Amino acid sequence: MLDGAGNAGIKDIAKALKVSIGTVDRALHRRAGISEATKARVLQMADQLGYKPNLAAQALKLNRRLSIGVVLPKHISHFFDPLRAGIRAAANNLVGMQINLEFHEYPRIGSGDAEAIESALRQRYDGMIFLPGDTRKFDPLIRKLSRSGTAMMCVGSDAPNTERVGSVAVHAYISGAVAAELLAHKLTHRANVAVFSGELFTLDHAEKLRGFAATLAVQAPHLTLLPALESHERPRDAYRQAMALMQDEGCPEGLYISTANSMPVLKALEELDLLGKTQVVTTDLFQQLIPLLEVGKIVATMYQRPYTQGKIAFENLVAYLMKETTSHTAVRLPPHVVFRSNLPLFSSHVLDTDDELEMEAYDI
Repeated sequence: MLDGAGNAGIKDIAKALKVSIGTVDRALHRRAGISEATKARVLQMADQLGYKPNLAAQALKLNRRLSIGVVLPKHISHFFDPLRAGIRAAANNLVGMQINLEFHEYPRIGSGDAEAIESALRQRYDGMIFLPGDTRKFDPLIRKLSRSGTAMMCVGSDAPNTERVGSVAVHAYISGAVAAELLAHKLTHRANVAVFSGELFTLDHAEKLRGFAATLAVQAPHLTLLPALESHERPRDAYRQAMALMQDEGCPEGLYISTANSMPVLKALEELDLLGKTQVVTTDLFQQLIPLLEVGKIVATMYQRPYTQGKIAFENLVAYLMKETTSHTAVRLPPHVVFRSNLPLFSSHVLDTDDELEMEAYDI
């Protein structure tokens, strides 16, 4: 929509080019983070639409201080550390605004998350980025924080029927569907398959299972889906579940591990001499997973792009707080499917984390 002076605004340029407001802002202010080709397209469209900088708005931004809290789990570090890095990178790219960015941690999903949100409530942030776990607990918390004046941005999953201002996550249903299709190509005979999941009260986990089951029913009716194994954020429980499942009669020949916490299951398979014999699709990418992909012991992994999730979540939250957008947008990123063949495109960007320490902490 054009402003009262008749010239276009940043939102008009973004809409015309089908890019984000953040991309247009970086191009117009000559900031890093976009290619020269994209910058040229933005500047050309700005000239074409008659864009003129809103000096009053820029002055307001120069004097505006925003406080943003980030509340995320400590474990699983190989997912949440890159997500935090994406948030920091987006904050560092801002020019002309003062951002007070504070990070809060709790042990893991389902352990201390609600308490951490309640604690952050007392800080009276302008905005908050958080992972909504069990929606039964988080729905009233989001409502409480939103009504206190804090704009709530979901990342990693969503709480769609709440007062959150937006969300950024991988497309969970598609992730599950692609995993099912991969296993269908690998297992052409009658066999059992199973899903290791987090708590199914978390939308992300529920949607992955739904996509997997629906695709399996259509594309591979010869495969039988066993009951999903939940509580996978607890490594010790996941390890014990995997040991029991794979030693049972009728154990599955294919596994979809739909959370980033795959190492306990893979450790159990290795101890049972089934790693590389059982067809496995995992989630995300981290140092311990790379050699297993390189030698073909894992079919593929569904990379959830945590760095990008964090970056977009921060950018969209700031845009909302600065009134550059009023829409409650749910961003669903397509997952990157990483095979042995395209692994070099991704492995160089994987952060070193303390996954070994996480395993030891749970005595696995």
